Amino acid sequence: MSQEIRFHDAHAPWNQESRQDPSNWNDDVIAEFRANAGQVGGDYVGYPLILLTTTGARSGAPRVVPLAPNCRGDRLYLSSFREDRDPDWLSNIRAHPAVTIEIGTETRQGTATILAGAEYDEFADWVRRNNRLLAEFQATLDRPVPLVTIYFAQPRNPE
Repeated sequence: MSQEIRFHDAHAPWNQESRQDPSNWNDDVIAEFRANAGQVGGDYVGYPLILLTTTGARSGAPRVVPLAPNCRGDRLYLSSFREDRDPDWLSNIRAHPAVTIEIGTETRQGTATILAGAEYDEFADWVRRNNRLLAEFQATLDRPVPLVTIYFAQPRNPE
């Protein structure tokens, strides 16, 4: 990314007030993502996004959320900047680890794994060294930031 991003940046999209109903505030972003091959405008121009589809922990219904992906080699990881509790998508993954990821125009099936123990510690150390945004956020919390990795069902086909 060409611009410096800080989680507490007053101009960041996630810190803007919205007049949309909070239960569906992602709907416009999801529709724009799908209509424009993964490109999203407005406040999210220049921010890479993916769409994560999980299965609702209680409802069993598909739930889609746009997220900013991070990569370590060919490994995709996701986290959350929610201060008060874990995001709903994390609860869904605990109950149903099979997920769908949309990256641009590509849709891939995968399995989400919530990292724990030594694997969490090693990966979290790498994340803190390579993602200042997440490191700064972690420093404000008394609990570990959740880290999830996605293992894809099959390797990407070269184009």
